[in-house]
Amino acid sequence: MKIFFSENTVDYSSYTFSYAIYAMREGAEDLTPIYDQGFLPYTGNINLQKELFYLARSLRVDLERFVDSSENRRVCRQIEPLNVQLEVIEKSSFDLENAEFKHFCEGYITERIGTDNMSLDRWQYILDSSIGTHILKFYNEEKVLGYILASINEEMFHYWFAFFDTEYMKSHSLGKYMMWKAIDWSKENKLKHVYLGTAYKPAALYKIRDHKGLEYWDGSQWSIDIKRLKELCKTDLEPKNADHFKLNEDPNEFLNQLS
Repeated sequence: MKIFFSENTVDYSSYTFSYAIYAMREGAEDLTPIYDQGFLPYTGNINLQKELFYLARSLRVDLERFVDSSENRRVCRQIEPLNVQLEVIEKSSFDLENAEFKHFCEGYITERIGTDNMSLDRWQYILDSSIGTHILKFYNEEKVLGYILASINEEMFHYWFAFFDTEYMKSHSLGKYMMWKAIDWSKENKLKHVYLGTAYKPAALYKIRDHKGLEYWDGSQWSIDIKRLKELCKTDLEPKNADHFKLNEDPNEFLNQLS
């Protein structure tokens, strides 16, 4: 991969000069090292011909440390009457033009995500990308209940985009179940990590509260300080006078930890 920096905001009063950090995938190189350094796929510009990743406060599950939480068990008990089945399908073997699949995903985008945030052209761009390798299909005897677009290899699972039947959203926590099942499946299949996207703002707290074995990219390493992560999420929307290093009460201790 090739890493590059793009200038962002400038605050000369506090000597804070921000850069967005990107990684460009070179050919079909292994995705594991890219994710392992905190990068996630960037799809904000559908005209890009290269597969690009952005550095962020990424969240992942260390499957060696993962065990079911009380919330996981509660959700599974709630879902049990639906008799949900899971099929993991290689994207190359899945009919992406299937009318039922397209209608299901497009309906969810319109209802839950909003076409301002996820245009149908962007969704097609994402489906065409080689980063997504598998489709997880959740169903029972009556109908399809949900899909996940994932990136899977012998070491990792990236829970990229999920779509589910919103009829069950309040009564059965179907979205929570699908995330748990993806993690459980990954552990059963001897993977090392499940990547759950970013961890920003209070809206991300449900992922942090629900699952054990979590760690997040803190800018230099994967941290298991979940208490700190929750504090960051709760205060993300508050204005900051400077970056976190400058706001650190003991910056020398931080630097010593890097030595």
